[in-house]
Amino acid sequence: MSEKDKNALPEVETGSAAEMEEVMRKYDRESATRIWEGTPKAVVGVIMALFSLYCIWMTLRCTWDMHIRLSSFLGLIIVMGYLTYPARKNHVKPNSMPWYDLVLMVLGAGSFFYYCLNYRTLAKTLTSAAKMDPSVTGSVANAWFYIVLGIVGVICLAELCRRCVGLPILCVVGVLLVYTFASGQNLARVVYTLFYGTSGVMATPVQVCAKFIAVFIIFGAFLERTGISGFFIDLANSLAGSTSGGPAKVAVISSALCGMVSGSSVGNTVTTGSVTIPMMKKTGYQGEFAGAVEAAASTGGQIMPPIMGAAAFLMAEYMDTTYADVALKAILPALLYFTGIFLAVHLEARRLNLKGIPREQLPRMSRLLRSIYLLLPLVVLVWMVSTGKRSLQYSASIAIVLAVAVSLPHIFAAARQEKGALAHGAADTASMIVKALEAGGRSCITVAVACSMAGIVAGCITVTGLASKLINGVINISSLVPIPSISLFIALFLTMLCCIVLGMGVPTTANYCIMASTCAPILIQLGIGKIPAHFFVFYFGIVADITPPVALAAYAGSAIAKSDPMKTGVNATKLAIAAFIVPYIFAYNPAMLLVNMESPFQVVQIVISALLGIFGVAAALNGFLFRPIPGILRFALALGGLCMMIPGNATDLVGLAALACILLYQKTLAKRAPTV
Repeated sequence: MSEKDKNALPEVETGSAAEMEEVMRKYDRESATRIWEGTPKAVVGVIMALFSLYCIWMTLRCTWDMHIRLSSFLGLIIVMGYLTYPARKNHVKPNSMPWYDLVLMVLGAGSFFYYCLNYRTLAKTLTSAAKMDPSVTGSVANAWFYIVLGIVGVICLAELCRRCVGLPILCVVGVLLVYTFASGQNLARVVYTLFYGTSGVMATPVQVCAKFIAVFIIFGAFLERTGISGFFIDLANSLAGSTSGGPAKVAVISSALCGMVSGSSVGNTVTTGSVTIPMMKKTGYQGEFAGAVEAAASTGGQIMPPIMGAAAFLMAEYMDTTYADVALKAILPALLYFTGIFLAVHLEARRLNLKGIPREQLPRMSRLLRSIYLLLPLVVLVWMVSTGKRSLQYSASIAIVLAVAVSLPHIFAAARQEKGALAHGAADTASMIVKALEAGGRSCITVAVACSMAGIVAGCITVTGLASKLINGVINISSLVPIPSISLFIALFLTMLCCIVLGMGVPTTANYCIMASTCAPILIQLGIGKIPAHFFVFYFGIVADITPPVALAAYAGSAIAKSDPMKTGVNATKLAIAAFIVPYIFAYNPAMLLVNMESPFQVVQIVISALLGIFGVAAALNGFLFRPIPGILRFALALGGLCMMIPGNATDLVGLAALACILLYQKTLAKRAPTV
């Protein structure tokens, strides 16, 4: 985008960098980090960058035993974590790290590194939990050493989790540990399960994190440095900025695209919201609505194929399918989600009679097309993953190289302004690579720690047999109603509440891991297929970020919009209504997830009917079509929309008739008595 185009954009008061940083520190724990300056900053940055290189090498070339790879991975995570996150947010004195943090870092990392370096000996010694029990083994000193080593490692990891992820997931872990000991499990078996075995901190979530997620996070860091976020915002402005209420539609499109890459609902809300929210308010949207639009769209970026944040890799592992298959099945639900938000902002703009941004003030599409090469890494990644020509790790590595390549024109264009353009360009390229590796390593910390805690949850459930008890409990409650369809609805509703409550303040990845271990088996036992069950818990884990009372993404949006946080959260929930409806639909009929499809025509029918349905629901919630809609008609419109969203010819016909009649009636009234 040229300087002329930039100057042509409408002048809006965007938040300063300091204000945005303050919002991030308040609502996003990942941003409440230590302040390093000078040489310490360079040293910490090099450690992060080397960790990223280690992750790439480990996923592509390393042939070590899985336990060695995972223990070394977590040991490095603990080192970087304590170097990055202070005990409290206000502990931000530059170049300061208290002695107790150093002790925790050394003890925690030392526990995992000891395990890594002595694994072959431990593998022969600790063949079962009984070998660690001082009352069973002859070597009491060794048994207690192994128990203490495991306890120290888990405690240091849990403390890091408190700092960078938050207390909610630790509360879940604490309750499950109390239940584990109360169920009669001894200390040796619990420590063996959670630290040394593959059912605790080194369970499936961390295995997937180390093998797939880390390298894709690093790819995302490189992709952001190509300037693709700015390209997405400019593209959205060019496409929708001039339409009625254009800035809100720009927020929906750009946040969907940027959120897909960033994988953080709060981070994306602040990043794109610093631009879009002031623009929406200047156009005429209320602050509560503007903040809600940005929060809802940014949160939905995590369900947007093909990237879908980190959880998509875990879904593929839990559902025993491919990453490409997960992305394919997520297309229609994501389309409905963002269509619902887009329609809601359009109807709100019509209700308020809001205008768009004049064409002459928007980026020109011809100039944007010159930067279309920025999409090359993403396109190649999707092509390689979907065709299965290369492994996920190899595909991400190739995409990283392409991300560096597409950033070169911009880097050297800037360098031409100075003497020695080639040298400056080479130096800037090297700097970009190091900074991207550093950012990728830092971003891995929270995801890895959350995955390790989710592994502890799964380990406690496994060792106590809690999953079967939860299944029986939900089945018993839901079976109080003898009607099968209503009984299933009760079970789904209870599962939804569980996902939202446990997901409040918890990263999507960790939340999904917990739900995949606890709630998904319940739904599968009730007769829902594996794929719909996992998508169900995944969706409701996502919307916890915008569902009051702990709606972090909505609260971040309200901080930028200077609006009421609770009203912003309520508005965001209304905007994201599709995310609360669609999971129930594919639970009853998985055809929406392209499961058990009979013909291509069925796909077309589902797409069209579902889009019409979400239009009806959005209009009912907004209360405006061509004129204000009376309450009884809003209720009928919502029912008609729901009928259209439920796959089936009979429901489609009923819903279509209801929508058509109300639409025609509203249009006729508008012609007779136009609303001023």
